[in-house]
Amino acid sequence: MKTVEHEIHIAASPETVWNILTDLESYADWNPFIPNAEGTIERDARLRVRVEPPGNRPMTFKPRVKIVEPNGRLVWLGRLFVPNLFDGRHEFIIEPAVDGVRFLQRETFAGVLVLIALDVESVERGFEEMNEALKRQAETVA
Repeated sequence: MKTVEHEIHIAASPETVWNILTDLESYADWNPFIPNAEGTIERDARLRVRVEPPGNRPMTFKPRVKIVEPNGRLVWLGRLFVPNLFDGRHEFIIEPAVDGVRFLQRETFAGVLVLIALDVESVERGFEEMNEALKRQAETVA
């Protein structure tokens, strides 16, 4: 198993950050790491997500939403073909903080291909770019 995460302080309310994060149709306008996402943010819904990690090839997958806690946490689980081959549990966590929120993006990878197929540095850069873009978007709206 391998975990990648990045956190950032955003000077906006949890509601503002949540609304931007869950407006999948607008990802193309601001999100460099996940420029396309489709579906409904509700438990057990299937999404269609395209990720474009910096310096790596784009990938489209269909994760299932596992947890929806408005203004607090969104979790989905994606798999490559079959369970335990290359699984990714992606979490977005919004926590109230002084003058805004602490936003944490985390992915826990598991499966037999993780050690040979995961480019950790590319994923880390993608998380950082997305978090910075979310910060700019939320602070502009706020």
